[in-house]
Amino acid sequence: MWDMKFVDRIDEAARLKDALAREKSSLVVMYGRRRLGKSTLIKRVLSENDVYFLADRSEGQHQRALLAKVIAQVFPDFEKLSYPDWESMFRAVNYRTDKRFTLCLDEFPYLVEQSPELPSVLQKLVDEKQLKYNLVLCGSSQNMMYGLFLDSTAPLYGRADEIMRLTPIRLPYIQEALNLNAMNAIEEYAIWGGVPRYWELRENRISLDDAMWHNILSVNGTLYEEPVKLFQDDVKDIVKTSTIMSYIGTGANRLSEIAARCNEPATNLSRPLKKLVDLGFLEKDVPFGIDEKNAKKSLYKIADPFMAFYYQFVVPNRSFIELGRRLPIEQALTAHFSEYVSMQWEKLCRDAVTGNLVNGVVYGKAKRWWGTVFNEDKKPEQVEFDVMAESLDKKYLLVGECKWTTRENGKQLTAELLRKANMLPFAKNYTIVPILFLKNAPKDDVGNAILPENVVELMR
Repeated sequence: MWDMKFVDRIDEAARLKDALAREKSSLVVMYGRRRLGKSTLIKRVLSENDVYFLADRSEGQHQRALLAKVIAQVFPDFEKLSYPDWESMFRAVNYRTDKRFTLCLDEFPYLVEQSPELPSVLQKLVDEKQLKYNLVLCGSSQNMMYGLFLDSTAPLYGRADEIMRLTPIRLPYIQEALNLNAMNAIEEYAIWGGVPRYWELRENRISLDDAMWHNILSVNGTLYEEPVKLFQDDVKDIVKTSTIMSYIGTGANRLSEIAARCNEPATNLSRPLKKLVDLGFLEKDVPFGIDEKNAKKSLYKIADPFMAFYYQFVVPNRSFIELGRRLPIEQALTAHFSEYVSMQWEKLCRDAVTGNLVNGVVYGKAKRWWGTVFNEDKKPEQVEFDVMAESLDKKYLLVGECKWTTRENGKQLTAELLRKANMLPFAKNYTIVPILFLKNAPKDDVGNAILPENVVELMR
């Protein structure tokens, strides 16, 4: 497996280097879902004299023996002694070292599962301020890491000098990593999202199609069971979680619909849904200008592109995949892939507008808007906007239409956008700015089209 260019973790790498180079020893915490490149990042920053240890689920005594072996590579004969508990081991390292180095415990939650006393031991050592080395604690269970360091009742609360949560990488970097044009980068991002490990798997195959069949749409594919592996780290009831995700992924977006399909009262679902939002797997969508807390208006969507692809194309076709039948899946992809990319494209367009300068104006958070308005004939009409954002100076309202199809008529689309926008009761207070977000330049140059390369540029 050859290493692809290390992209876009510049800020994180700099923060980590900086924390490890301080005068006094530091405690650094890093967490985020698996496959985001946490371990790769740490290994890139650590030097020869540092110790990197990847924990597993074996019991405490065994883990200490394994760790002592790794430490012995820096401090000879360290493994000759046996360490009855964690404290004696950390103190022995302190005793051996004369110059600063870093000890990294990766998958730290696994150690805590086996040795629940470990956080209190570390708290004691950190509070004594006697440690001569840095500690880097890293983990994929976002839940556990949060509970260990960010919950105010936890022993290590407030002790970390740096807490870093790694999130998926942004769109522009997939273009760099896989060397694509902007249009292809968006199509690829719609499947792999911002997860470096998935990009590696993609890079090892000759085409997107081949990579998809090889890694996702095959029983032996590396990513065929991927969501369950991700949930294992963070969710108690995996079956329930997968069920909720499947319903949302196939179009049940309101709380009442999800509850009806799960056959449960809506009140039972608010906690698991909130949890999936916190973990970054789901997002809650409310129309522009409406308070986030308004439950009546909110829709749930899958936040992660890979997961969205998985629940739309893998889960409904599981029996075909297991029988090795390609035709039904090929049909589903031919029929729905372009509209699937279009959903992801909408999301990317909103992200690109948010907090950015578009045609000389800076906008706030971009959202969707949907609802009923009264048209020219005073009749109610359902309208929807893919992108809506207010300028920071509150003078302009950007309204946008996103299309992932070819040869659009720009003038027509713009006229329709303006017609819809002028019916909005709140639009009177603004100058309306209509923008088309298109896959290709429209057949008539209307001057307000934003294309894939502009979106990639805005997201840098």
